[in-house]
Order: sequence, then C-alpha cells, then structure tokens
Amino acid sequence: MPLGHEQVTSTTVAATDFSAEIAALRTTFGTISAVTDPDALRSRIAELSDQASAPDLWDDTAAAQKVTSELSHAQTDLERIEGFDQRIEDLETLVEMAREEADEDTLADAENELETLRKDLGALEVRTLLNGHYDAREAVVTIRAGAGGVDAADFAEMLLRMYLRWAERHGYPTQVLDTSYAEEAGLKSATFEVQVPYAFGTLSVEAGTHRLVRISPFDNQGRRQTSFAAVEVVPLIEQTDHIEIPENEIKVDVFRSSGPGGQSVNTTDSAVRLTHIPTGTVVSMQNEKSQIQNRAAALRVLQSRLLVLRQAEEKATKKELAGDIKASWGDQMRSYVLQPYQMVKDLRTEFEVGTPSAVFDGDIDGFIEAGIRWRRGGNES
Repeated sequence: MPLGHEQVTSTTVAATDFSAEIAALRTTFGTISAVTDPDALRSRIAELSDQASAPDLWDDTAAAQKVTSELSHAQTDLERIEGFDQRIEDLETLVEMAREEADEDTLADAENELETLRKDLGALEVRTLLNGHYDAREAVVTIRAGAGGVDAADFAEMLLRMYLRWAERHGYPTQVLDTSYAEEAGLKSATFEVQVPYAFGTLSVEAGTHRLVRISPFDNQGRRQTSFAAVEVVPLIEQTDHIEIPENEIKVDVFRSSGPGGQSVNTTDSAVRLTHIPTGTVVSMQNEKSQIQNRAAALRVLQSRLLVLRQAEEKATKKELAGDIKASWGDQMRSYVLQPYQMVKDLRTEFEVGTPSAVFDGDIDGFIEAGIRWRRGGNES
C-alpha cells in the first residue's frame, strides 16, 4: 500500500470517529423509532387505505382530500423511518470500503453522507416533539400589518409570500382564504390554510410579532424604516371539537370583494364578515366565489380562533393558580434586518442567518426546528 494513501487515511479517519458517530446515530434513531411506533403507523396506513378505496369516498370531497392527504403523509413518514436504518448500514459499508482501499474520495463521500444523515435525523427528531394536543392539525395562519405604515403593509405581503413559498418547497397544499389589501401597497391582513397533518404544530412557533428593518422603498429620502407585522397560527377545527356558536352570538355583514387599490373584483355582495359578539373576534372571507362558501370558510376560521381562546383561558387559569402569569412569548420574536447589515435572527432561540433573501423565499426550516426545540425545552408550558 503506498505511503501517501496510509497518511491520507489516518489523518481523515482521525478527523472523524465514524464508529462513534454511527453509534450515536443508531442510539438517536432507536429513540425516535420507539416514539414514532412504526407498527402503529402501519396500522393507521392500512385503516386509511381502506377508507381511500371506498367507492363513495369522493361523495364528500373535503373528507376525501383529508383521507388521501393523511394517507400520503403517513406513508411518507413510514418510508422515512424504514429507510433510515438501511442508510446507516450503507454508511458503515462506505466507511469500510474507504478504509480498506485507503480512498480519500470515498472517505469524503462518507463524510458528506454522515452530515446528511445527521440533518435528516434532526428533522425526524423534531417531528417527534410535535405531541401537543392540537399539533397534528392543519393550520390557519393570519398575518396582519402592524406599526410602520405602508412599509408594514408591504412587510405583511412579504411574510405571506415567505410562508406560501415554504409550503410550496415542501409540497404542502395551501388555500388563501382572505386578503385585505392596503391602499398604497401590500396587505392589511391575509389568512390562509396549510392543509397537511402537523401543520399547526410546525408553524405554531411562528406566531408572534415580526420586525423588519430596511431602507424604505416608499421613502423619497431613502431613510431607514422599522416596521412590524403580527403572525397568528391556530389549529383547524374538526367536527369532534364541538365548538358550537349560537346564531344570536354572530353578527353577519356582507360586502363586495375588492382587489389592490380598492378596485372591485366582484360585482355581487359575496364577501362575508363574521363578528363573534361576546369576544369581539372578527373574521372576513372574500376569496371564495359565493357568499355561502365565504360564510362557511369564515365560520370554520372563527371556530378555530374561539378554540384557541378557550385553550388560552384554561392555560392562563392554570398559570394564575400556579402563581406564574409571565408571558412566555415576547412582543418581538424575530428581526429581519436588511440595512445596515443582512441578518435574520430569532430572539427566542438565538438562531440566525445572514441571508434574508433566502428566508423571504421560504427557507425557514432552521428557524422552525429551532423554535420547536426551544419550546420543548421548557420555554412554553
């Protein structure tokens, strides 16, 4: 064996203790597998497959889409779990080949695969942390412009695009339910659904106040502007939640849908605004074609918000009884800085990146995973 190959092998292997790394992967994977319970997942897939093969499945389109979506994601989860063990074995084989042949290129491939496995295992581990009462639900996300005038409205539109691009990157179906446009630019508010299992658990860590610092494109003097937007995330209610709202507690207003700049995009009064009188909660819907569809969508979102209010009241009562009424989430949870430097930083987890353009294009998985781990670490009860 040439001397040069021996030197390459010894220095590279010394840099990475593959045996220890692979043992650590197996330990972590074993814990994740136990929590995920592949046998239970197989049983659920069999149950959903039976439902999906029913001849009358598509008589109820909404129910059919829910079944097929849950089945697809359960199958993906099982494939990911089943395939991981084989990937670890393949890595061991690759390392053995590299050592036997003293092959620097093969060792480099093993290093790359080890890093990929670590990343994928981290994503699997985060999924096991989503075990809250409503974490498995689909999500309803509302973005509202805050302080900052037209810049805040523009920021709200940037955040809407960011979340829709994130969903698109993952192949998650979304539906924009309502968009209220600002007069000059951007959005006053927008509401959309992310229609996949665990969307609520995943996106719930995005709830809070987001801050943007940049040179305002709307300021003739090119001054730096700070603006704010609020993100609300609630779980989509299901029939089993039993959130019933008496008709006499709901005020219904109908109006014409409108587009940017106040231009009419609908010649009939199809848009609907529901106000829950006891709590003052208001929901508007205008993106469906008919008043009936908009009212149904608005009622669904209103029920979701009231469900969250009920849970918040119960949680606040528990905290008060425990003598701890301190809020867990700050008024400002993330800053997006474009000027005088480039950085996006989460103020709860300290996770940060120097590529705001990528973040606004939907690359937010790092922030979401850090947020889920932070929350599980005891920062939110």
